[in-house]
Amino acid sequence: MGDEPPSSDIKPPVLPGYSGQARPPVTVARPSKKKGLWGTIALLAATVAQFGSKLLLLMPFLKFLPVFLKTGGTMILSVGAYALLWGWKFALGFVVLIFVHELGHLVAARSQGLRVGAPVFIPFMGAFIALKDVPRNAWIEAVVGIGGPIFGTIGAGICYLIHVATGDPFWSALAYSGFMLNLFNMAPVGFLDGGRIVSALSPWLWVAGYALMIAYLVYEGMTRGWISPILLMVLVMGLPRLFSLFRARDEESRRFFEVEPQQRWTVGIAYFGLIALLALGMTLSHVPS
Repeated sequence: MGDEPPSSDIKPPVLPGYSGQARPPVTVARPSKKKGLWGTIALLAATVAQFGSKLLLLMPFLKFLPVFLKTGGTMILSVGAYALLWGWKFALGFVVLIFVHELGHLVAARSQGLRVGAPVFIPFMGAFIALKDVPRNAWIEAVVGIGGPIFGTIGAGICYLIHVATGDPFWSALAYSGFMLNLFNMAPVGFLDGGRIVSALSPWLWVAGYALMIAYLVYEGMTRGWISPILLMVLVMGLPRLFSLFRARDEESRRFFEVEPQQRWTVGIAYFGLIALLALGMTLSHVPS
């Protein structure tokens, strides 16, 4: 007999695990490989908008990136350089003391309405901050100049107090280095802090500073047989300011050095008093080897 046609009352098979009727397979159409121009533009716009919204959230933090690269990066570099000579622990403390010193310049400059840049560290040369505004007179220059040694003296003094409390010679050595560093900067020579401070007293003190520095270099050469290249560089870089004393001044230069008597007395007491305090700090913190 031939095959009978399927009866209409036959039910479709039931799939395992499924209680309903079997359904024909669903055919999913493949997306077209070609995108329209407007679709591409919309996709790019959505991507840019999403990235832009995240960038806006990061903007308050991105503005600190240049400061980190200039200050933080050069600080790390200086710590690494000093660590080759003294070990990382002392190098870190020494660089922090330099940072405190520069912070004093920054605070003093802003107190006088001057704009300043972030501190930049140079291994074996210390650090500096760039003044974006020129001081209007010798009084303002002296205030900015003495701000660093004042903060630096406080920082070294804290290290000495920690030594007194703990008896750890590490803190005494760090304090001694801080006192010595700030005392050196008080020398009335060229671009050192002392050279800027005494401009409010008398710029002719630069001559006395050079005489003392040259005498020290001669003594160092005779006793040690070598001359510090850093001291020599300080003297050479300060020569233009020294030579300016022997040139005729214009009206603007004369007005720059005009300081009120009260301001001159304030600078004089602060300058010589700080030198005495730093010398005392070096004496107290010095530990004979």
